[in-house]
Amino acid sequence: MASRTSTPKFFSLLISSFAIVQMAMAGDPDIISDFLLPANGTVDANFFTYTGFRVLVGGDPPTAFKVLKATLAEFPALDGQSVSYAVLEFPSGTTNPPHTHPRSAELLFLIDGTLEVGFIDTKNNLFTQTLQAGDLFVFPKGLVHFQYNADAQNPALAVSAFGSANAGTVSLPNTLFTTGIDDNVLAISFKTDVATIQKLKADGDRWRPGHYY
Repeated sequence: MASRTSTPKFFSLLISSFAIVQMAMAGDPDIISDFLLPANGTVDANFFTYTGFRVLVGGDPPTAFKVLKATLAEFPALDGQSVSYAVLEFPSGTTNPPHTHPRSAELLFLIDGTLEVGFIDTKNNLFTQTLQAGDLFVFPKGLVHFQYNADAQNPALAVSAFGSANAGTVSLPNTLFTTGIDDNVLAISFKTDVATIQKLKADGDRWRPGHYY
């Protein structure tokens, strides 16, 4: 099976990451020190190094949409630095379902392939675009947005920068169908019947964290 990404493409991903993070607007409170110390109070260079993206080098491509994250949860050195990353891998025909990031805008750089992307503003205007490799697209803070690889043959690879160490993710399918909202409330809201809502809830595992970002 072909490797997930070639070495030149991986370095391209890293270079683009360093570039786009400079463009991400900070959304976290300012700190009054160079950085925040961990609980044990001591640091060395390892504290400022994150190795979780090494799996991108030489690995097999995923068979479903996959996200690798470097946020405060995975990389504690980001605390107070107002930045985080996500690498998004889209096999052909896969989507990152509609969701929001309440604490940051998202600046997406497409490394490889094509993506259909879009967001909806507070006036219910839909903005969509077909991205080619090398394109940037910004999803404004807090607005519902999505990405979709409509190419039936080729995968897509993107990296997103956030102006927060913890941008947060609110998935619409997960929020609506796995949190226990009353079936009648959802049926009335969507102008459908309870049986349809229950069928959507029965597929709840598809909406749970790990299937989107």
